[in-house]
Amino acid sequence: MDGTCDPRFAPIRDAFAANFRERGEPGAAVALMADGRLVCDLWGGFRDAARERPWARDTLVNFFSVGKAFTALVALRLVEQGKLDLDAPAATLWPAFGTKGKEAITLRHMLSHQAGLPAIREALPDGAMFDWPRMIAALENQQPWWQPGTAHGYHVNTFGYLVGELVRRASGKTLGVILRDEIAAPLGADVHIGLPSTEHRRCAEFLWPSVLPERPEGELPDDILMKWNTYWNPPGISGAGWVNSAEWRLAEIPSTNGHGTARGVARVYAALANGGAIDGVDILSRDMLAEATTEHSFGPDRVLERESRFALGFQLPQAERRLGPNDAAFGHFGAGGSLGFCDPAARIAFAYLTNDMGPRWQNPRNRALIEAIYESLG
Repeated sequence: MDGTCDPRFAPIRDAFAANFRERGEPGAAVALMADGRLVCDLWGGFRDAARERPWARDTLVNFFSVGKAFTALVALRLVEQGKLDLDAPAATLWPAFGTKGKEAITLRHMLSHQAGLPAIREALPDGAMFDWPRMIAALENQQPWWQPGTAHGYHVNTFGYLVGELVRRASGKTLGVILRDEIAAPLGADVHIGLPSTEHRRCAEFLWPSVLPERPEGELPDDILMKWNTYWNPPGISGAGWVNSAEWRLAEIPSTNGHGTARGVARVYAALANGGAIDGVDILSRDMLAEATTEHSFGPDRVLERESRFALGFQLPQAERRLGPNDAAFGHFGAGGSLGFCDPAARIAFAYLTNDMGPRWQNPRNRALIEAIYESLG
């Protein structure tokens, strides 16, 4: 383990070390900012399956759904600029989308997982997730799985295509380019959606399970088909078989394939913890941030088959998945237990990134680190 940690936050160092010693952590990084100051910046373990290459200070790793928050930030900036409208039909900018029951779907529906489009019914070949026009056409042809606005279900992989296409049409730029130019670069945050090939040498190998689920045989009932296709249509949309490839890293799949350092993720959240700005860099106004972190969806999730709670692109705390003791905290988890969040009440911003597909919903590694933060704060 390497890095720095303010003595006040020694419990975080201890919990991080215990993750390797007791909880099977292969490689990871953790960062905490308090009152805008980096007080903990640690990394350890290995960035390859063979355990030959140590994790380094600048190691990047795929943080999966942690990137949904950054996807939302880009869209919300365009709302502030008057280029997008949370409540206008998406078809206003994207006419081909407004068919088959999608006529009234809005950006607000998309950001709060109420659009009814978590999956694509049309069977797509592996690799189709790299073909943006093909994915957009499939969504244009898709009928909602439920009436938009009447329920919610986690749009695991389609979230980024839906929001990203509206961003592209409103701005003339891709979502990853805006993230780079208007958020990451001004903040000095090492986060990316669409990673340049020059940076691939820094990437950790993500330890995806070698055995993938097999599709149930025969014709599937609609609810089962929806859940299956959410994760596995096209087969590699969640990263399976592709996650460590150059194609995956180069592509912009805003729901799923963001890369960064824990320090970079925490830096973005430090601005949000401070009302949307830090060190003279404004990424979101206080009013828009308040709207973005207001509960929009809570209750039974049609995809996850458990309760979930969302604002606009951010996950909010719930009883079985707390982000510390303060209800005002918000952020987003990613596959394997990666997490970025902030707690404005405590004035902290936190990130934990791993290269291991550990437990998804209840992860003992990130839970131990969260408990250590608040132990440190007293």
